[in-house]
Amino acid sequence: MKKYFARDALLPAGWARDVAIIVADGNITAVEPNSAGAGAERLQGPVLPGMANLHSHAFQRGMAGLAEVRGSPDDDFWTWRELMYRFVERVTPEQAEAIALGLYVEMLKNGYTAVAEFNYLNQPLEMLERHLAAANAAGIAITLLPSLYRWSTFGEQPLKPRQKRFDSDVRGIVEAYRAVKQSPDIRAGVAPHSLRAVDPGALRELVQALPAEAPIHIHAAEQTKEVEDCRLALGQRPVEWLLSNFAIDERWCLVHATHMVTEETIGLAKSGAVAGLCPTTEGNLGDGVFPLVEYRGAGGRYGIGGDSHVCRDPAEELRLLEYVQRLIARKRNLVVGKSPAVGTTLWLEAAAGGAQALGRAMGAIAPGKRADLVVLDAEQRGDAAANALVFSGTPAMVRDVMVAGRWVVQERQHPLQEKAATRYAKVVSELLA
Repeated sequence: MKKYFARDALLPAGWARDVAIIVADGNITAVEPNSAGAGAERLQGPVLPGMANLHSHAFQRGMAGLAEVRGSPDDDFWTWRELMYRFVERVTPEQAEAIALGLYVEMLKNGYTAVAEFNYLNQPLEMLERHLAAANAAGIAITLLPSLYRWSTFGEQPLKPRQKRFDSDVRGIVEAYRAVKQSPDIRAGVAPHSLRAVDPGALRELVQALPAEAPIHIHAAEQTKEVEDCRLALGQRPVEWLLSNFAIDERWCLVHATHMVTEETIGLAKSGAVAGLCPTTEGNLGDGVFPLVEYRGAGGRYGIGGDSHVCRDPAEELRLLEYVQRLIARKRNLVVGKSPAVGTTLWLEAAAGGAQALGRAMGAIAPGKRADLVVLDAEQRGDAAANALVFSGTPAMVRDVMVAGRWVVQERQHPLQEKAATRYAKVVSELLA
């Protein structure tokens, strides 16, 4: 058993002063506000719960920043996708592991303590093992999501030559899911890629083959073209169709869900599912803006993901998430809850939503939760510290990071950061040669 003392800690009900946090076997067993801190290890700044990155395509970290040259007057998600296809054709399992290791170290240094790896490369078993090896080496908890990818688009159209790398079937994905030896640090679920890549029959077969607790993640309504194609093929919009045809509940994560009408927004909120929001990727790809204010008003849950990893910083994801809402409403300070402080509210809500999406008891400094802690280097206290991190901070504000009771970042340093960065740079150089 270990005891820690925080002058300020963000608890589920808000910031508390002089908090003792008792940890045993990687979990928080007790939280004691207004403690004297006798016999405790003193943490060096305000303490937040660790953040879950609920949507990761790790291999795309290797091409981050390389698609920012206009190649067409109609440059959009679909033209970016062709560039991604060309990049991924060259990625070997060994290279995928090196990219993932570098990425996961970056995540940890910025305050992510767990990741959901939505893997749609082929060779699902080997790719799962490679990402698991990278997560184990880095010290980040991982939820592995082998992805079902059957068709090139709606109507069961055959995969295009560049999509062959993603080809999979229900049996293979179920076998990959079952092959994962789950533990406190390792969880598994599945990721039917999207309604354009998975036909209704295969989606039903996959869901029925899973135990009731397995997380299910699916891309939905990211692009207006996808929404229109879905309406023509299935008679409904993507989120509308999912809500009408499946018992969408707490184990589902609908990634993006950008383009919804009001009925879909309210329906998704009331389902208990998590909306997986990836603000920097959605901005980078020109996807659109999620209706967060309306969704939260209906009780909706959400978390954040790095997706293509043009950003590896949860604070930046939350900053952009709030800012695009302000640009639409032309008002300020829109995402508030028990606290009027936006930074506090965003961090608490996204941490809780991400934990749910990953199927993990994390995302809060509370008894029974994993001991995932983020210690800031900040002069501010309480709400002011959270606001400083989200709205004016840099990754340097993250001083120490604990995952399941183990310090993986101390004084901004990860023990593998130099080795991982060197290996990552070598692999990217090979891929771009």
